[in-house]
Amino acid sequence: MRLSEFILANRQPILAEWEAFAKSCSPASSTMNVVSLADHASGMLTVIATDLNTPQGKAAQAAKSKGLGESDAVTAAKEHGSSRAESGFTIDQMVAEFRALRASVTRLWLQHEGVPNAEQLDDLTRFNEAIDQALAESVVTYTQDIEQSKEMFLAILGHDLRSPLGAVIMSSSFMLETGGLAEPHLTLTRQIANSSKRMQQMIGDLLDFTRSRLGSGIPVVRAPMSVGKAVHDVVEEVRAWAPDRIIDIDARAGVTVNWDCGRISQAISNLLSNAVEHSPAGTVVTVRAEQDNGEVAITVHNEGAPLSGEQLNGIFGSMKGAKQSSEPGANGPLGHLGLGLYIAERIVNAHDGRIEVESTAADGTTFKMLLPHDIS
Repeated sequence: MRLSEFILANRQPILAEWEAFAKSCSPASSTMNVVSLADHASGMLTVIATDLNTPQGKAAQAAKSKGLGESDAVTAAKEHGSSRAESGFTIDQMVAEFRALRASVTRLWLQHEGVPNAEQLDDLTRFNEAIDQALAESVVTYTQDIEQSKEMFLAILGHDLRSPLGAVIMSSSFMLETGGLAEPHLTLTRQIANSSKRMQQMIGDLLDFTRSRLGSGIPVVRAPMSVGKAVHDVVEEVRAWAPDRIIDIDARAGVTVNWDCGRISQAISNLLSNAVEHSPAGTVVTVRAEQDNGEVAITVHNEGAPLSGEQLNGIFGSMKGAKQSSEPGANGPLGHLGLGLYIAERIVNAHDGRIEVESTAADGTTFKMLLPHDIS
């Protein structure tokens, strides 16, 4: 009996073993019924049997071996990957399901047929290729669904945190503006206000991150703005939460451009916060804005230990900083979620610009934003 015929004729015993294995994948399987556990297995068996009965040339076999056999059509394997992601299966458990299915079909068939002939060995090879194809489709869909669910969670979390945090900011600001607070309550309230504003900035970065990852991108609304004023305003904000740090400014207030002031200020703030957090106390952090060959260059420089080659590799990638936050006391954009540099790069990119970084032991670390002049 050919393998395709065996699979269709023995679908129920194969599915019974599939269900038994799926039940062992706890805790996700504990709340699933039998139908759910074997949800798309029957459909995949049909696809595999059909594939075995379809003539396959060397080109098609080579494409399948390279993972090029997948189409854009919705398949039982893709639906299975999506279902397992929703049900809480780990990717290891889902891969193990396919390993168990492969083993079950092979064992049951060989028990029925005995020693296979050359034609049946070819069936077995084709069967393994089909299982690998189905596994690849399930893994891709599973991974996409998990990533999207994580990003949606971050978006919802960031959105919902804004209301209670806004109440803290408004209350602390009101207490400071009305006056009458004696020490140490004045200092503590000022710390609450400053820390809350920094939290608000982090939440803004988180929301921008999810927008960019979910496809909508970071919105940019252009309007005339003064580069020098934007730089000075950002520096004053940073000085509010880091009053003991020395920040030197060299910016031309007369340079007016057609950019999104809020977004550019956000990018400068992320770079400056990163420089303050990752430079030794007592050293100077410098912010410079100047015209450079038809572009406007905004640079942020700090002293201290240089970034390693590993840190520089993909430094503007999302979550990059979270992987390298073992540095004691690192609690800036590179030390928390690692979104600060990523968001800055996305903002500059939205303005058709770019960010460059240089870091050496002799000269320290310099981030440079280069944007088209675009004078209004």
